[in-house]
Amino acid sequence: MIEIYHNPRCGKSRNCLALVSEKEEAITIIKYLENPLSTQNLKELLQKLNFKPIQLVRVKEKIWIENFKNKQLTDEAIIQAMVDHPILIERPIVVKGNKAIIGRVIDELNQFIL
Repeated sequence: MIEIYHNPRCGKSRNCLALVSEKEEAITIIKYLENPLSTQNLKELLQKLNFKPIQLVRVKEKIWIENFKNKQLTDEAIIQAMVDHPILIERPIVVKGNKAIIGRVIDELNQFIL
């Protein structure tokens, strides 16, 4: 079973979903903008990604630039920012078992879902 944290308005996310759908039958699509993640969900994703919270943030998003850029934030504060503003979460996230990747690079995605 593969889970995809998906934003239908994002081309990279749509491409990722199309590729995974071709190769995998059991897919759960999580539209995280419609159903925001909890702090615990984000922490679990970060662990599966082996990321620090800032690595999951879309730092070029307007909300980040206007509210958080150049501030000294704890990991907890960064996670809370993503909980409060899910648009800040990098996408798409592909989860398989207890591992995850950001599914933006097709070659890496292909290797991951094998």
